[in-house]
Amino acid sequence: MSASGAALEIAVRHTFNGDPLLLDSLRYQNGAGETLSFTRVSYLLSGFAIEREDGTWIELPDQHAWFDAAKRRTSLRLDGIAAEKYRALRFHLGPDAVANASEPAKLAAEHPLNAALNGLHWSWQGGYIFLAIEGHWRIGAAELKGYAHHLARDPNRTRITLAATLDLTHDTAVLLDFDLGTLLNAPRPLSFAKHGDATHSRDGDPIAAALTANLPGAFRVRQIATAVPAISRPSPVQPLFLPEKFTPYRFTMSATFPVPDLPRDNPLIEERVALGKALFHETALSRDGTLSCASCHVENFAFTDARRFSLGVRGQKGTRNSMPLSNLAWKTSFFWDGRAPSLRAQALMPIEDHTEFDESLGKVIAKLAAAENYPPMFTAAFGTPDITAEKLGLAVENFLLTLTSFDSRFDRALSGKATFSDDEKRGFELFMTEFDPRTGQRGADCFHCHGGPLFSDHQFHNNGLAPGEDTGRFRITKLEADRGKFATPSLRNIALTAPYMHDGRFATLDEVVEHYSTGMHRTPTLDPNLAKHPGGGIPLTADDKRALVAFLKTLTTVAPDPR
Repeated sequence: MSASGAALEIAVRHTFNGDPLLLDSLRYQNGAGETLSFTRVSYLLSGFAIEREDGTWIELPDQHAWFDAAKRRTSLRLDGIAAEKYRALRFHLGPDAVANASEPAKLAAEHPLNAALNGLHWSWQGGYIFLAIEGHWRIGAAELKGYAHHLARDPNRTRITLAATLDLTHDTAVLLDFDLGTLLNAPRPLSFAKHGDATHSRDGDPIAAALTANLPGAFRVRQIATAVPAISRPSPVQPLFLPEKFTPYRFTMSATFPVPDLPRDNPLIEERVALGKALFHETALSRDGTLSCASCHVENFAFTDARRFSLGVRGQKGTRNSMPLSNLAWKTSFFWDGRAPSLRAQALMPIEDHTEFDESLGKVIAKLAAAENYPPMFTAAFGTPDITAEKLGLAVENFLLTLTSFDSRFDRALSGKATFSDDEKRGFELFMTEFDPRTGQRGADCFHCHGGPLFSDHQFHNNGLAPGEDTGRFRITKLEADRGKFATPSLRNIALTAPYMHDGRFATLDEVVEHYSTGMHRTPTLDPNLAKHPGGGIPLTADDKRALVAFLKTLTTVAPDPR
């Protein structure tokens, strides 16, 4: 127990009818006889309080938690609680009205309500999604469909009170079960076929009403344990190879962007950014001295190369389209399949790839060390002239983090400095509106994967492309649930980054929109937010398609005035 009071650790186990929940497993059945799976279980908790034995409640203010089954975020530690005995625990699903209406861009990168961290904010519509459960379902041998239940809006904030004998004269842990079977079945059973397979919690929505009615019974106390060991606090991250004299780099971004988690061991400094930029354009990184990073990431094409497949040394064709490079500070994995866990790792991989630069890191380091300009640049960036692969990666990472995009005509229209045409305005409405004929919503439903000011959720999705030899994320994880999934690129500067998709199969934005309207292929891993739609996709009119393309073209960064 700490000197300031006891600690209460709350851990959640996700279950279905009492058994541990398995994600991406089409094995569960609701009361309507529909077989279903769960691909996403993500939610926000707040308003924690504990009840004394005399019946008074002790509020634990300013505590928020984000839990996510797939990301294994399943515990929260509350410190500094008065050392007494208590008899109940209380919390709410969803933030309170003040937090729900707050501006998430002002929150620290690690805050549970940071939109870039939790992916549970409605972006331009305002407010948070309190609970997101998504997956697939079907009846018998019928076609596999998707569902997406997003519980939100202040009236649906739900209080959960649990009887629990808590002896906080010492540190204590409470293990809760969050039972998804109860959530979907009792006391108000839900049926996808009868009630619909999507909700965005509009007034009078029966799915939202059933979820809020079922939530209090879905949480149960499973176990209470004592003597929780204190969480060891990690040592502060120390900057790597920071020179004695340096110039801090001023990182710029939109005020609407969430705070990014910039690498604390590789702070942005002018000297390191300059070195990274030089290395980005350095052809000595390739075996024959013909290619640099900039060869496949051309600034005029939003750092893509306008090719369907990027070319390596000796003109070898790769198998994928080069990804645009902007707003990388908000990503946590890189490449179409996410195989690089950091920008510094990503920067080194093409060097030794036989179809890209086809060179060894040792030879690259020797070539840079022999060059007249690089030892002084490494000294300015790292304090010594020694050149290593680690420093090379850190320098390129520094440069790539500075490539931001946030001043488009879209941004200017939002701030009142520009105006949308009628088509562009209509396209924005379609982009941000769910397609759900049950509730009279007939949008294009783009925002689920491309919402928010970054226009990407930075996750991996199967978006209904005709299956090919490239299995995407599956190559890395070997999980069947990841077959056909690729990273979601940002739509910023999308007008400059043709051709589109990981293999550049679509030459124009019109072809991309047509794919989502009529060309989607239904496979077992098709994203639930797409699988819930009929047939080949979302039925859009010719006018709808034209409006969507017009809106997408407003996302291109405005060139600076040369005067």
